[in-house]
Amino acid sequence: MAEIHETTMKPTKLELLARWLPTRHWYTGAGSPALAKSGGFRLDDPDGEVGIEFMVVTDTSGAEPVVYLVPMTYRGARVEDLDHALIGTSEHGVLGLRWLYDAAHDPVFIEQVAQVLTGKAAAQDQHTSDTPDLTVHVVPGDILSPAPGFRPTVIDTDTHTDIAFDSDRSTNAGAELIRVHRRLAAGPVPPRDRSHLDAPWEAADGASRRGVFLSTP
Repeated sequence: MAEIHETTMKPTKLELLARWLPTRHWYTGAGSPALAKSGGFRLDDPDGEVGIEFMVVTDTSGAEPVVYLVPMTYRGARVEDLDHALIGTSEHGVLGLRWLYDAAHDPVFIEQVAQVLTGKAAAQDQHTSDTPDLTVHVVPGDILSPAPGFRPTVIDTDTHTDIAFDSDRSTNAGAELIRVHRRLAAGPVPPRDRSHLDAPWEAADGASRRGVFLSTP
C-alpha cells in the first residue's frame, strides 16, 4: 500500500500543471491557467515504487470555469521511455526529487487502471494511507491485464485521451482501449454494459458534482 506523506513539494503540482496544461490538445484556455485542486483519488502500485494519482483541477482563468482530469505518476528516477510524457520534476519534502509523468503513457498506471475497471483493485483516498475511497464508483467490465512488456498507443483528442494496449486475449495489436475523460462535466453515466469509473469533485461554486473519469469506448 502507498504511504501518504503530508509534506511540501517544490514546485507544487499545481505550479507544474499551470505550465504543462497549455501544451495539451484538450486545454481550452487562451493563456496561463488559474488552477485550484478540486478532487481526485489514488491507486496503489503493488510493488510500492510508483505513486499514482488522479487529480482534478479547475481553471478559472476564462469566462467560465473548466474542470480537467490529470492522472499523474510519481517516480523516484527518470524513465527515458517516458521523457515525452514528463510534466516536470519536484522536490518532495520526504522522498526527495520526484519525476511527475502524464500517467496515460505510464505502463504501471495502465496496469492498475485495468485492475480497477475489472473490479480487482479499488480506488484509494487521496490523503489517507491504506483507505479505500468509497465515493468512487466502478461498473466493471472484461478488460484483461496488459500483456507483458506492452507499449501503449496514446491518442489525445480535444476532449479525451484514448489508451490502446495489448492483453493476453488480444488477437490484434492494441485491441484493448481505455478512455480518460480530460474535461469533466456532470451528467449521466454510460450504460451498465460499458465498463466505467465515475467520481465526484468540487465545482467552483462549492457544490459537489459527479461525472465519468474513465470508460471503455
